[in-house]
Amino acid sequence: MDKDSERIAQAARHTEILRPPRQHLETFGITNINYYLVTEPTYSELVKEANETVIREGRVIAERPKIITPYYLTRLEGFSYDARQYFDMLLRMHGADTPGLFYTYKNEPGNLNIVSDNWPVVVDRLNAEIDKKGDPLASIIKGQDDLWDVSLLKFIYEITSRSLQSNIAQLGSRGLLGMSHGGLPVGARRNIEEMFGQLARGEIPAHALEEELHRWGAFEEYQDRFFDIVKGRK
Repeated sequence: MDKDSERIAQAARHTEILRPPRQHLETFGITNINYYLVTEPTYSELVKEANETVIREGRVIAERPKIITPYYLTRLEGFSYDARQYFDMLLRMHGADTPGLFYTYKNEPGNLNIVSDNWPVVVDRLNAEIDKKGDPLASIIKGQDDLWDVSLLKFIYEITSRSLQSNIAQLGSRGLLGMSHGGLPVGARRNIEEMFGQLARGEIPAHALEEELHRWGAFEEYQDRFFDIVKGRK
């Protein structure tokens, strides 16, 4: 392992989720998670008498989990050669049409404050503040100052892992993980129908739906309907 990789691995190992969300990620909607990421400032190693804590506030927005298959993943852009090799391995192991979930997130950084207290005292104060507000999704993360975003990514990974089985169970109970005609999951067809409605109302650009249809290899099946809407909007 090279030096940079070891630094990242060490930051992940030293990350602690001190207060995880009290609820799972939404299965059928968007989840907003307010977080407090506390770190000891980098210079504290040089100034022994320093007794300060950095508090980074922000919000992680988790989009509704998307039903996908290994075949769908192979058609996404922006992945490296190694990642595509991994997708090919999934195809061989599980088949092209095995449904899974794909989570997407957006981080919205907020305030950054440095307070004159050690981090356990700060965490106690933050816990009391969150309890007073009654926010079941608010979270506290203890991270490493110079690689705080690595700590945030580890947090995202953990909340995804904790929510996965619940999300799958809810989707399965509605039959959305089953396969429909043409080798598409039922949930994927429902999402396509929603996107057609959004396109007709002018809520999404035409290329967004076109790309989604191509990823599923379903453009020919829907192309007449697609072009009718596009022509009707001109």
